Amino acid sequence: MLPLVGDIDVMSHRSTELAIPQGHPPPTQLPDEFHNNVKVHEIVDSYLPGYVYLKLRYLLSECIEEEKYNYFKCDNWLYLSNRFQKEDAESRLFGGTGYDIERLTVEAPSVSRHLTPLLPVDYVRCVRCLSWPPQAADWSTRQRNYGWPDSATVGHVVSNGCDVVGVAHRQCRQHEWMGKNQWRLSFSRAEIVLINSWMPVQQIVYHMLRFFMKTNRLIHGYYSRRVIVSKYHIKTLVLWTSEQKPRSW
Repeated sequence: MLPLVGDIDVMSHRSTELAIPQGHPPPTQLPDEFHNNVKVHEIVDSYLPGYVYLKLRYLLSECIEEEKYNYFKCDNWLYLSNRFQKEDAESRLFGGTGYDIERLTVEAPSVSRHLTPLLPVDYVRCVRCLSWPPQAADWSTRQRNYGWPDSATVGHVVSNGCDVVGVAHRQCRQHEWMGKNQWRLSFSRAEIVLINSWMPVQQIVYHMLRFFMKTNRLIHGYYSRRVIVSKYHIKTLVLWTSEQKPRSW
């Protein structure tokens, strides 16, 4: 079954970095996973939906006596780069345990490492955002005629916030500044919650569609071998259909 698994995706955020929506005040309380000194980057919209910039806005310092974080405002215009080095990826993903660094493949927004011939690991650097972003505000309030996801699931998704991954839009990757400073909002946490809320038959349909795609059955013609449906398309279509159609469908 391993050839059909594809790969393992590992999203990892630093405990010293945090993102907040533009205009939001800095947090005074953070989960235990965060360091006692944290850089807070403000999410700034780009002209492309879903793509943003991260501008350093605050420095947080934990005050043990008061059990909260104090903040210091940064007035500079320092933007967080989406670039990272192979050395950084190897150290954080593999603990510096002697893996051959030249076998790491860097392709934004991930670093790939083949732990076995059949099971590669894609490491993705992200910045954690504890708040649900205003760019996706309509998702939690839109009309749902068939009760999925229910209000409890929507509340769970929104309370999880989102992440920001370091990748520029394909139209901007060759641009000198945007190519290295543009980020993309990621809702992987939300998708996991939603997929786990499906009935078993819905999950089976989803995985069978992925199986057909992985085995080259969803292509345009037998000889052209041009892929017309990707994993991203399948996931998005099934999530959307689950809202638009009753479960019996």
